[in-house]
Amino acid sequence: MTDVSDGVLHTLFRSEQGGHEQVVLVQDRSSGLKAVIALHSTALGPALGGTRFYPYADEAEAVADALNLARGMSYKNALAGLDHGGGKAVIIGDPERDKTEELLLAYGRAVASLGGRYVTACDVGTYVADMDVVARENAWTTGRSPENGGAGDSSVLTAFGVYQGMRASAQHQWGDPSLRGRKVGVAGIGKVGRHLVGHLLAEGAEIVITDVREEAVRLITERHPEVTAVPDTEALIRTAGLDVYAPCALGGALNDASVPVLTAQVVCGAANNQLAHPGIEKDLADRGILYAPDYVVNAGGVIQVADELHGFDFDRCKQKAARIFDTTLEIFARAKSDGVPPAAAADRLAEQRMAEGRRA
Repeated sequence: MTDVSDGVLHTLFRSEQGGHEQVVLVQDRSSGLKAVIALHSTALGPALGGTRFYPYADEAEAVADALNLARGMSYKNALAGLDHGGGKAVIIGDPERDKTEELLLAYGRAVASLGGRYVTACDVGTYVADMDVVARENAWTTGRSPENGGAGDSSVLTAFGVYQGMRASAQHQWGDPSLRGRKVGVAGIGKVGRHLVGHLLAEGAEIVITDVREEAVRLITERHPEVTAVPDTEALIRTAGLDVYAPCALGGALNDASVPVLTAQVVCGAANNQLAHPGIEKDLADRGILYAPDYVVNAGGVIQVADELHGFDFDRCKQKAARIFDTTLEIFARAKSDGVPPAAAADRLAEQRMAEGRRA
């Protein structure tokens, strides 16, 4: 008999990563599609979350990422006030090499087979044009182009929400929501990061950036010579006088190596799953670093794609995303009153809403 104690089944049923309602492993041999669709909760409504296309080292890593991301979406959607549970899908492969129309259509059919329990959208490695293709096979697709009945690029409101969370963090930490004159380090200036830089520059913040893609850095610094670039994230987090650190790339940015050397007083960024493991949130609090929970402040994008299901209205979505400022302050206040880190306070609020949804 095969020992699965250290395999995928152990992750699904016995580990702290488990507890999901449904996990679907998808394979389409003709297109090369290999994907994992994870539904964490549908207590508040159909699971909603993006599709990540990424060259995972192996299938176990892909499953673990899907599970973590899906759980994060449940909490994000709950605190964003959406009538949606949390789900996420990951496609295993290099999007630059492996993404084809045939593969995206096959993925659309896989999502459609769930009958509306999962609503998909864009994530790392997938774009509006990809969702237009997926939507040809799957009615439960958001993040489509305006020409195809969608809302377009959700990174615009994601960045706006992070900006509101950052303003709330400044209010809590320094008594003033203004970021003028504050030194902000942005790690990752892709779809969301570059919009965030725009908001910060407009307010008069001092910006330091880094990205693994030299072209992305060059585009920012040529357009905004006042922006400073550093070689990598290791250099960024050690920048002298840094007020705010904004992780806007992949998860796990806050870990046992980075937290002890972080110079910033506030962490507020767009990346999902920033805390590498349980306990990191306490390490941040012990150092006096204020952490704005990632799934709270980066909810602008999911607010946008959820609205697409009801006839998209940008102004309505922006008003909802602006409330991230108040939600973030509420979490900081709850954390102080309960004597816990903000991440724990956010989890408690989200779990309370999900529990109320189950009873309704």
